Amino acid sequence: MLKDLIVSRVRVKILELFLTNPGSMYHVREIVRRVNEEINAVRRELLHLEKAGMLNKERRANRLFYFFRKEHPLYYDLLALMAKTTGLGGNLIKNKTKMGKVKFAMFSGKYVRKLAPSTDSVDLLLVGQVVLPELSVFIRQEEAKLGRELNYTVMSEEEFAFRKKRRDPFIMDILSGSRTMIIGDEEELVKN
Repeated sequence: MLKDLIVSRVRVKILELFLTNPGSMYHVREIVRRVNEEINAVRRELLHLEKAGMLNKERRANRLFYFFRKEHPLYYDLLALMAKTTGLGGNLIKNKTKMGKVKFAMFSGKYVRKLAPSTDSVDLLLVGQVVLPELSVFIRQEEAKLGRELNYTVMSEEEFAFRKKRRDPFIMDILSGSRTMIIGDEEELVKN
């Protein structure tokens, strides 16, 4: 999906590398290996992203390292876009019909930013009639990639509406935190 918006295949791969690993630094040769593209194409795109103010570079031990600037105005929007188009988010969107009738699917802000989850936080909330065996396949793939267990909750629309109406602390905690909607309308999710 991201490649539909950004015409440069190499730029898409570089953005995916940096935004699926927030806070990471990479030297040019490592970027070339990870995105599996020609070094000149990678250098050209790194220069373009640096001129756009998205990347900064830093010299360390005769190597030039690049990292994504968190101060860039589009940083969090690009993180959300990446969460929707790659990995679990991309799988949920691509396989929405196989998943049943999902009204809402959202990631927590901590999950999208790759921050350490607290024991009581939820990484993913799904609301609707969800086919759990289909979902579990995607969850296991994501857990293997993350190297940790994914905290997720699945609820019917009725249960979600009931718990929201009763101001259930669990639901209020989810709704008060930052989130990235994968499926559904955020306004509808939070309205009373």
